[in-house]
Formats: sequence, C-alpha cells, structure tokens
Amino acid sequence: MSGSTGFTEKNVPEQSGKTYIVTGANAGIGFEISRVLAARGARVLLACRERTRADQAIARIRRIAPRADLVWLPLDLGDLDNVRAAADIAAREPRIDVLINNAGIMNPPLTRTRQGFESQFGVNHLGVFALTTLLLPKLAQTPGSRVVVTSSIAHLKGKIDWNDLNAEKSYNKSERYGGSKLANAVFFFELDRRLRAADSPVTAVGCHPGVASTSLGRHMGILQLAGPIVGLLLNSAQKGAWPALQAATGKVKPGGYYGPTGFGGIRGPSGEAKRAPHAQDLALAKRLWDVSIAMTGIDPGLLPAG
Repeated sequence: MSGSTGFTEKNVPEQSGKTYIVTGANAGIGFEISRVLAARGARVLLACRERTRADQAIARIRRIAPRADLVWLPLDLGDLDNVRAAADIAAREPRIDVLINNAGIMNPPLTRTRQGFESQFGVNHLGVFALTTLLLPKLAQTPGSRVVVTSSIAHLKGKIDWNDLNAEKSYNKSERYGGSKLANAVFFFELDRRLRAADSPVTAVGCHPGVASTSLGRHMGILQLAGPIVGLLLNSAQKGAWPALQAATGKVKPGGYYGPTGFGGIRGPSGEAKRAPHAQDLALAKRLWDVSIAMTGIDPGLLPAG
C-alpha cells in the first residue's frame, strides 16, 4: 500500500453508539485517538493516571466537539491492583467495543512497578496483558469488538531477556524497551490465535505509530533537545494516531499489524506494517503467555490454538 492511498483520520467512520477505552489518552497519540473517536460520536473512556490531566484533555476535546461523550477512567498500568480496579469500573459500562492499548513508557532509568517488575516490561507488556485479559469477558459481549495493542518498530530487533526478566543483573534501557515492544507484538499475535480458536467474537490487532514526536521520548536526552529539527522527519502525534485508528475502526485482518507506510515505516498514512519473523514464533508466544500469567496472576483461560 503506497503512502498516498493509506488510512488517515478522514477514513474513520461514524462511531455513534460505540464505546472505546484509550489508555494514555490525556496527551500525545492517545489524545489524538480520543479526539477523533469523540468527534465521530463515540463514547471514550480516557484511561490515565491523573484526573487533572484527564480533565484538561476532556476540556480540549470539547472545545472541538462540544457534545463529546468523555469520561476519565483511573488507570496506572504500573500497578496490577489498580489495573484490576480500572477493569472493574470499565466493566460496568453498557458495552465496550474496542480497547486501545496505547499507553507506554520508553527508555526510563531503571525503575520498578508497584509489584516490583522492571518498569518497561511491567508497564508496556504486563499491564497491557492484565488489562486486556480482565476486559475480555466484557468485550466478548459485543459482536465485532476489538483489542488493539501498540508495538513499535523497535520490536524488529527486540529480544526478551528470559534469564533476567526483572533486570536484577543488568539494565540497558533501549534494549529493555525493544524487548517490551517485542512482547507487545508477540502478545497480540498469540491473543488473536487463541481468540479465534475459542470462536470468540473479539478480534486482536496490532499497530505502531512510526517514530512520532511525542512526550514518550522525554528520556532520550540530546535527541529530545533536537526535537524541532528531528520533528521535521517524524510523524506528528496526530499522524501517529492513524495506525491505531485503522486498527480500531478500519477493515483489518485478525491478528493484522498496521503502521505508517511512508519512508522506513516512520511516517505517513497507515497500512499493513512489517513485523519481525520472531514476533510470530509459536514457541516464543507460548512462553511469553505462560510467563505473563505467572507474573500477573491473571489467566485469560484461552487454550493454545491448534
């Protein structure tokens, strides 16, 4: 698919009557996803940690779409107890059509989640695994529902350090980020396989935003200082939202992966994206699935496909 014919926010259809959860919705790409969906008539739950920032985002969207149906969903992906509470609140909604797992962290100093996991694997993968798993029963009540998982082009060279998952021996922030994004790519691949084997009405798809100029890169030091220059080469947050919007609202293949179709997959309209062969490795997928259950204590109850 060429960049000139890809998916943009103009291709998002009317969404009246549908309910979306968007994680990390108060800023950057998550804000832009929420803005477009709300403007199309969807009810959007802005899942983020701080009420003040959520309220500010809601106010900004309502200046554009005064009738927007928006509500804050308290969510901290770095605390599995909080994830459970957020899922309980969300499950009270009359319906949930799509969960868009957008939030993540990138290249922080070594930190740990509330449960003591290395933060990039803990937030970017384990938090996403837990939230998705807990919401699957609710999503399954709505035919045509979807789970969207955000990976990154960093997954292409990513490796999961099975011998040191919790970074107790060593910590390289960029390698840990790549590993967490590989986990995202493997997770939605395996989730889709198991959902289809179970004849579930839920579809799992993946996306990546290319290389977007957002606050996600706040730990990138001198590269961040060069933002105005680098920004000319990168996706804006608005354009970085297009792959997630395609994955959530467009015509997709179950288990498909969507991202920018421009130069190097870093910018431009959305279309089918390149994924690493090892992101579809069945043994790796089963290992990650089993480890994720063990680490979170949350089991989707989906049997392996085939």
